[in-house]
Amino acid sequence: MGEKINYLKTVLDESKYTVALCGSGILAESGCRTFHDQDYAYEIEQKYGRSPEDIFSSAYYMTRPDAFFTFYKAEVLKKNWEIPESCYALKKMEDAGKIQCILTDNMFDFEKRAGCQHVLSLRGSIYQNRCPKCGHEYSMEYIRDSKKAPRCQACGNVVRPGVTLYGEQLDSHLTSLAATEVEKAEVLLLLGTKLSSSVYSNYVKFFGGQQLIVIHEKEHYTDVKADMVICDRLGNVLEKLGYTGSI
Repeated sequence: MGEKINYLKTVLDESKYTVALCGSGILAESGCRTFHDQDYAYEIEQKYGRSPEDIFSSAYYMTRPDAFFTFYKAEVLKKNWEIPESCYALKKMEDAGKIQCILTDNMFDFEKRAGCQHVLSLRGSIYQNRCPKCGHEYSMEYIRDSKKAPRCQACGNVVRPGVTLYGEQLDSHLTSLAATEVEKAEVLLLLGTKLSSSVYSNYVKFFGGQQLIVIHEKEHYTDVKADMVICDRLGNVLEKLGYTGSI
């Protein structure tokens, strides 16, 4: 492990442009259970009578807004997930000039809340909500504390949560920016995700740099495509790099 950490630090120190792709491992560190977790999905279906794919969808939001927000507030907004250690380590790395851009697929803004500045949130954010009719913006707290479906105070329309729901395409402008960032990278870090990720596999295709490095807890058959793999808890690895946030 020590040799790999030293090598990783050398790679990062020599890189002029490093991009990090942050996956579900970040969520796991926070204690967050994703809807892809079979046990959690089963619990949701027993509790609400529908699968998370059915409820957390644009069709359900449009046709049954009160039921959608009952689920959304209870299962997403009221969990109080803690910011993972790895996100604070990413902040130190960014401050030290070792990471130039972070792509994330979590909607809780963990990286931004830890202080990272150059973050592209591919699935949107629970903190950015707006009325689809008049564009008025609303806080996460406004959505969370509403008694039923949150309504726009200006026009009365149901407020749209600022996250990508099942059945929706990711923002095309954002995905174009993300692809450009990966294409620019000399070093690409896959953090808490794998090369076959449904979110990141298409972006990895744009990478033509020098080092593709995967850091996650469990080995995966696609690891052989990486230049280096470290199997350990993400926060543990990033902290061992020893960056303090000063350039």
